Amino acid sequence: MDKIIVYVDDAAYAEQQLAPMQSRGGNTHWVLVACAPRMTHRISKWVSHSARENWRAKWADKLFGAVVPLLRRHGDTVTPVLAKGPLTELTQRLHAEHGVTRVLDARRPKIGHDMEPVTPDQPAAKSSRWTVPGAVAGMGAMLVLAAE
Repeated sequence: MDKIIVYVDDAAYAEQQLAPMQSRGGNTHWVLVACAPRMTHRISKWVSHSARENWRAKWADKLFGAVVPLLRRHGDTVTPVLAKGPLTELTQRLHAEHGVTRVLDARRPKIGHDMEPVTPDQPAAKSSRWTVPGAVAGMGAMLVLAAE
């Protein structure tokens, strides 16, 4: 049986990424890991820890409800997991639990947000943050003032 660990944060994007990998024989075991969106540290003023955990669980249930039927369509087995903590540690724990597995990162890329690696040997992504040199920002401000 082929085992694949899949990290997911968006059902529609995951469907596009997983469609070519789905087998017709029902001999794949998918370990589906839901990566909930990060909440800012300032939200702790307004929301309790248990409320945040309840929100994460409801979010994951909604994601699993959309993705799991797609994977079970061909008779494959699916194990849903909600990610908590660093993803590299979770990957190592899942490797120890399930043996030799492949890892697929099917999370939607976001502009201006560096995604956390899912395996220790994954190369670090280049910083995608937009930076504007001070001279360029100053020239832009001068052009706006000149236009007025």
